[in-house]
Amino acid sequence: MDPCPFVRLTVGNLALKIPVASKPALSVVHPSSSPCFCKIKLKNFPLQTAVVPYVPPENQFPDNQDQPLAATFHLSKADIDKLAAKSIFAAKPCLKISIYTGRRGTTCGVNSGRLLGKVTVPLVLTGTESKACVFHSGWVSVGKEARKGTSSAQFHLNVKAEPDPRFVFQFDGEPECSPQVFQIRGNIRQPVFTCKFSFRNTDDRNQRSRSLQSETKSSRGWLSSFGSQRERPGKERKGWSITVHDLSGSPVAAASMVTPFVASPGSDRVSRSNPGSWLILRPGDGTWKPWGRLEAWRERGSSDGLGYRFELIPDMSAAAIVLAESTLSSGKGGKFVIDLGRSSGGGGSNGRATPGTATSPACSPRSSGDFGYGLWPFGVYRGFVMSAHGEGGT
Repeated sequence: MDPCPFVRLTVGNLALKIPVASKPALSVVHPSSSPCFCKIKLKNFPLQTAVVPYVPPENQFPDNQDQPLAATFHLSKADIDKLAAKSIFAAKPCLKISIYTGRRGTTCGVNSGRLLGKVTVPLVLTGTESKACVFHSGWVSVGKEARKGTSSAQFHLNVKAEPDPRFVFQFDGEPECSPQVFQIRGNIRQPVFTCKFSFRNTDDRNQRSRSLQSETKSSRGWLSSFGSQRERPGKERKGWSITVHDLSGSPVAAASMVTPFVASPGSDRVSRSNPGSWLILRPGDGTWKPWGRLEAWRERGSSDGLGYRFELIPDMSAAAIVLAESTLSSGKGGKFVIDLGRSSGGGGSNGRATPGTATSPACSPRSSGDFGYGLWPFGVYRGFVMSAHGEGGT
């Protein structure tokens, strides 16, 4: 089945130049002595914030150098249609960027940064599912002086959209129920994998059977109960495993709980210093080889945050590579994201949502989202890898 159309909208190569004549008074922090930042907003998407480097007026921006991306938006076909929908009440789709001098944050409830100016970049997203499009690349005047026609601050940015097709998968139930995995495209669902959940021994199976019956009678979500003593003891969970097979019956991946989720002494939370973990394996040379490790814990404090870290285990004896580390709400759920074009991982889940969906890029090695093979992430691939959505519980 063909992948689903997605578009990757990126904002990068940010820079700010301010003429010496417009340097503010001594009571105001000048960009040359303090980082500037901007807020990037696309309708129906969360606000993103990025640092804007200051460039002296006499310098030219090095357009031939790749700079870190400031913001990335992943748009599905439905997102594009919603943004492009014609309405007498809705304006044409655009990207709005507000530039601030001074540091980010608030002081006594008041924003610390001073608004320097705003930039609006119109977006014509039609056709970007199949062809890349650059909406803006270069300098633009910002601030009050720009409207007066006098020497003004200059803001540099690059905004472009490019096709980013992805395969979308969905679990047909909880992993403990050994579900099928379907590939999704529009209204078409095609089975591609099967899962087999297993236990180390019969006592574990009986224990989990009773636990499943109890959970069925309760509306409590799995994330909200994470680390709770009411779902203890947990040491018997070591040895739980799930194996994924293709439709021919050949194993393609496996995961095993190597460290159970055990609360810290005198607490009902799994601590960051002693997280629970799953080891993810792939077949090779007639045996299973470690591929990655997913760790999870309950964040300290009054928040309901669930912390996680995903590490890639190289084939050689090199140290593990952290690809994603973040926090999500155990009550609201969220997304677990691996994106090599981002400065940090997004909030997410470990994939136990029902129904659960996950996406992977169609340009991935072996065309299956399998990044355990080849030289990735040491090769030339940079960008989106995968995301999975998990539901929370109250």
